[in-house]
Amino acid sequence: MASKASSKAAVPGNDFPRPYTTVDVVIFTVLKDALKVLLVQRPSDTAEPHPGLWALPGGFVNVDLDEDLLACARRKLLQKTGVDSPYLEQLGSWGSARRDPRGWSATHAYFALIPARDLELAKGANAADVAWFDVDELLPAPGLAFDHSDILQTAVERLRSKVEYTSLPAFLLPERFTLPQLQRTYEVVLGRPVDKSGFRTRMMAADFLEEVGFVESDSNRPPMGYRLKDRTSPVLFPRTFSPRQKG
Repeated sequence: MASKASSKAAVPGNDFPRPYTTVDVVIFTVLKDALKVLLVQRPSDTAEPHPGLWALPGGFVNVDLDEDLLACARRKLLQKTGVDSPYLEQLGSWGSARRDPRGWSATHAYFALIPARDLELAKGANAADVAWFDVDELLPAPGLAFDHSDILQTAVERLRSKVEYTSLPAFLLPERFTLPQLQRTYEVVLGRPVDKSGFRTRMMAADFLEEVGFVESDSNRPPMGYRLKDRTSPVLFPRTFSPRQKG
């Protein structure tokens, strides 16, 4: 969260004070066979809340720059990753008189899916550091600033639930990618293996991929590379994935 707000001033002609209004973004990627989330560290030498703790990237809505909440989320995402067109989905809203000691506040959370390749992280003016963290190591020991542990938990549950019946993991891969790479990404996000033959059949039947030529490989038969036909939204599958068969 940022250091300045346009929150407590009363609306002209209105006696009701405004709550602090922020946007936070849960930014996911897959690195080294693990689902990762981007966190920023709050500066230690500050009078602001939660000094030194890690938090989700985000900040206050800028009424002069942000046309709407999505615009604010995209601005914050661009500042932290340099990416301006990832998959971005609204997650939900959190608000109370207790979540921020500075006063009544509401945050509107989004989650983003970004390929790890070529990302250049930027810690920004109000962060001591920025880094990727393993999701499965964070969830058992919540300790993020504000209520960001709750937001992260909700985002992971939403992502893993939707992965069971959508093409969302494809948004985590740089193009061109192979079907084995896509299957492995599904398995990383789900935290379990999926059946290989059934996976390939489903991907091809959903008709959301297009061939873009062979990918370099040590194999005598280079694998085919694919990309998404449409990067604006995932496709839906008629049923969830089956676990990989044993034996």
